[in-house]
Order: sequence, then structure tokens, then C-alpha cells
Amino acid sequence: MTEIFIKEEYIKLDSALKLANLVSTGGHAKFVIKNGEVKVNGEVCLQRGKKLHINDIFEFENNKTVIKNAD
Repeated sequence: MTEIFIKEEYIKLDSALKLANLVSTGGHAKFVIKNGEVKVNGEVCLQRGKKLHINDIFEFENNKTVIKNAD
């Protein structure tokens, strides 16, 4: 499982996909989210602005990524 680190309270799903290098652009992130290809904590998520907090896990193309605190 991959980890990404944030200093803020949360990160939006589309930004998290880019930070994890799973998509190259915001447009690509929007497309795969709206297409139902992304899961958050095991459930399909269609909200690109979904707030992910520490220890949330998102999955895209069999790549699981967990949000960790950078501090």
C-alpha cells in the first residue's frame, strides 16, 4: 500500500489522486471519479471534492493509497 503525506486536516480526492501520481491531470481525476473507478474506504465514490482525512484509504486501478500525517 502506498502512502501520501499531508500537513492539512484533509485533502480532496482529486488532489490525492494527483499527489499519488495515479493520474496526471485534474481533468483525468474528474473523469475516473465520475466514471465510478475510484473507491474511498472500500466504497465507490463519485465526489471529486470528497474530503480525505488521515488514515482514509482510496483505491484506483488496484492501487491502494493511505493518507498519513506529515507532521
